[in-house]
Amino acid sequence: MTAFLNFRFPRVWLAGLFLSVGLGGCGSVHQDTFKPYVPEVVQGNFVSKEQRQALRPGMVRAQVRDILGTPLVASLFHADRWDYVFSIQRQGVPAQNFRLTVVFKGDVLDQIESDVLPSESEFAGRLVRPRTTGAMPKLEATEDDLKRFPSSKPDAQASRPAPTPLPSSYPPLEPAAR
Repeated sequence: MTAFLNFRFPRVWLAGLFLSVGLGGCGSVHQDTFKPYVPEVVQGNFVSKEQRQALRPGMVRAQVRDILGTPLVASLFHADRWDYVFSIQRQGVPAQNFRLTVVFKGDVLDQIESDVLPSESEFAGRLVRPRTTGAMPKLEATEDDLKRFPSSKPDAQASRPAPTPLPSSYPPLEPAAR
């Protein structure tokens, strides 16, 4: 019986026991419990449906640049092609990618290829999150509400002292020349 009382666990076994119990508790934590913050990001050159509709074949490069802005991708190997790409990334929503490609022949716009682009109002709507607000306050005052406030009667204004008159002349801003 004395041998049983003198038996001690080796430190390695004790550390292994604590480690297995600690890791066993981690198995019950759901993966969705801890989510990192993902900021909303708009990358690239936003091109709206209205800008796309303003493009016409036969426009010169300067006119296209005035409408769409500087291209995101202008390759040295494809000097007659400009690419406009942009994406919207929001937390909890899959990324939305859009692209527009314009092809020139010489200095004149020849071809336009694009995805279905959002209008400016649709794009702004995708950026703004719907806010949940409480009940809106009542913006109208009834006669009873107005009676609670003191009224400005002519008698109250007559008891105020008259304002002091302004001086007729002021001192010069700069000293006199010597």
